[in-house]
Amino acid sequence: MSTTMLTLFASCPKGVESLLAEELKAFGAREVSETVAGVSFAGHLELAYRACLWSRLASRILLRIGEVDAADKQTLYLGVQSFDWDEHLDQGASFRVDFNGSTADITHTRFGSQWVKDAIVDQLRHRYGWRPSVDHRQPDLRVNVHARNNRAFVAIDLSGQSLHERGYRLEAGDAPLKENLAAAILYRAHWPELAQQGSTLLDPLCGSGTFLIEGAMMAADIAPGLLRARFGFDKWMGHIPKIWLVVLEEARARRTAGLAAMNTTIIGYEGLAKMVGRARANIQRAGLSQLITVRQQELASLKVGPDIQPGLVIANPPWGERMGDEASLVYLYKHLGEKIKQQMPGWQAAIFTASQALARSLGMGPKKSYTLFNGALSCKLFLYDVRERQASASGQSRQDSAANTSFKASTGGGEMFANRLKKNRKQLGKWARKENVDCYRLYDADMPEYAVAVDLYRDWAHVQEYAPPKSIDETKAHQRLLEALEVIPGVLGIPENQVVFKRRERQSGKRQYQRLEQSGAMLEVKEGECRLLVNLRDYLDTGLFLDHRKMRLRIAREATGKDFLNLFCYTATATVHAAVAGAASTTSVDLSNTWLGWARKNLALNGLMDRKHRLEQADCLQWLKQDTRQYDLIFMDPPTFSNSKRMRGVFDVQKAHVALIDRAMTRLKPAGVLYFSNNFRRFQLAKELEQKFSVEEITAVTIDRDFQRRPGIHRCWCIQH
Repeated sequence: MSTTMLTLFASCPKGVESLLAEELKAFGAREVSETVAGVSFAGHLELAYRACLWSRLASRILLRIGEVDAADKQTLYLGVQSFDWDEHLDQGASFRVDFNGSTADITHTRFGSQWVKDAIVDQLRHRYGWRPSVDHRQPDLRVNVHARNNRAFVAIDLSGQSLHERGYRLEAGDAPLKENLAAAILYRAHWPELAQQGSTLLDPLCGSGTFLIEGAMMAADIAPGLLRARFGFDKWMGHIPKIWLVVLEEARARRTAGLAAMNTTIIGYEGLAKMVGRARANIQRAGLSQLITVRQQELASLKVGPDIQPGLVIANPPWGERMGDEASLVYLYKHLGEKIKQQMPGWQAAIFTASQALARSLGMGPKKSYTLFNGALSCKLFLYDVRERQASASGQSRQDSAANTSFKASTGGGEMFANRLKKNRKQLGKWARKENVDCYRLYDADMPEYAVAVDLYRDWAHVQEYAPPKSIDETKAHQRLLEALEVIPGVLGIPENQVVFKRRERQSGKRQYQRLEQSGAMLEVKEGECRLLVNLRDYLDTGLFLDHRKMRLRIAREATGKDFLNLFCYTATATVHAAVAGAASTTSVDLSNTWLGWARKNLALNGLMDRKHRLEQADCLQWLKQDTRQYDLIFMDPPTFSNSKRMRGVFDVQKAHVALIDRAMTRLKPAGVLYFSNNFRRFQLAKELEQKFSVEEITAVTIDRDFQRRPGIHRCWCIQH
């Protein structure tokens, strides 16, 4: 078979086909033809071995042994039996069948694999009286069948395990890049040519070190398959060890010579200590510890000294599986772009990402881009020529001085949003200082294109994204979100790590109150005469409803010397106002032990720990049925909907509010006042309540200046006997 011309096929990630075709031609392949996710070619057995050992781009090398009719499963069965399987499988050997595609009556790959397996086993048993065993995990031979248009292509898989599994990467990160895709990215970035010139390869977010190791193997002329313990042809009956050993020894000699001649610097940086350990372990297994340096260092601290020869900076930054995740990464991309521009003038840059929107936050114009597929995911490789050093007038980077950050987005599209933010800050900031307001809403979807709310909590920004209007294209809305996030720190003069982003979606049941993070970080803020604790990260809401500020201040004015009841108290911020103002007693009721624990901290922060301030964990409606005390002042702000397991049935404010108010009014003293509020936009107060009690809607006077741009943020009534 060594002189026989073989029909071969190399599979690869989509987008890599042209690179693979050039690579195979360099090996000596003939009749090279590209197709989707692969390349057909012809050559002798030595070429097949060389492709298995040397291809940096192929996933598998298949030896096609024939094409058969697959109009139905019986025809496929007979077609598979037309091959002499004793020429491929030895007695006692194991095998497996990899089936892909479909026929008229085979629509599941597992069924197709089983059908082909039966054809092979039946032939060998009937002809020779023995049957091979099936091993799905580590077979001696893999048979590959691809069915398409009532035809099936039958092949022997010469590679065995996928060729991207070089053998050095036993430990990877959370989202590892396959080695052959990493090699394709390096080829597209012209790393082999740069390596010949003695250039540097630098990965500032190196993870488990894949780019570094693949780059070093290219620079040192090391065959990527040298570390593999076995190939798919090892126990194939057509294997000729003598030819294989010639190819193998040649590769070993080239490795020795390449390592001796290598004159490039390869360096990686990684912030997480455990990832640095994984990268170093992978590098050691690859035998490249003397050639690659990995240091534990955050991107923010990255400095490239003048002694490092310019070359290629390459990175595969995280991109997030959901749009909300993307938004939280906008500052990482922004920092990455700034570091590259400031630290690496004259370098080449290659950034691989699945998010084109985030790539814009790099602030660099790509000279070229390529589409490559990471599995089924379409990604982009952006190539850049890094221009001259960019620094602020003071000589410091924008990252080192957030207050001096330019607010223009990299695309220029965020300038409109930035201008509105500056205008609001100027107007509302003056009002907030005069009113001694520590926390307020700065922007509330003022422009439909930028559908976010921006709340200031002292020197922190809490940003929430609304669902964009149907008139706004979702992709454009998402890009504008990233633009908005990019300009917020510069306009507000705060560090980027003090901008907290959340995506506000329609919530049901308990989801609104579930934890998003576990930071536990509390920020103390001031409102009126009270000190309150907020948590900007861990929950969708912060512990302080800013739109109820005027209501809380009204309660403070009216609570002196009175008994105050706070139903659905949440973190009891209204209770704190009443207590600080001199309420005779306060009672706060909520079903959640988490919120009551927070309420206890708010009271303690203001020195309010005596027994006249009671916290009750209970279903408010059930508690009202049992409580017998009378109150001068009651505040009730129930949720729109709740299905807590601690509550009987489901709470719906529209259905429950009559019974709730009726019950609360039995606890209200004759001259007392009940304030009832909720934020259900379609809420209608029942007419029967107006016939029983004195009811006045006071919504307009409970909405402060910073919420007047969003009518309907809440509704509020004053109810008396």
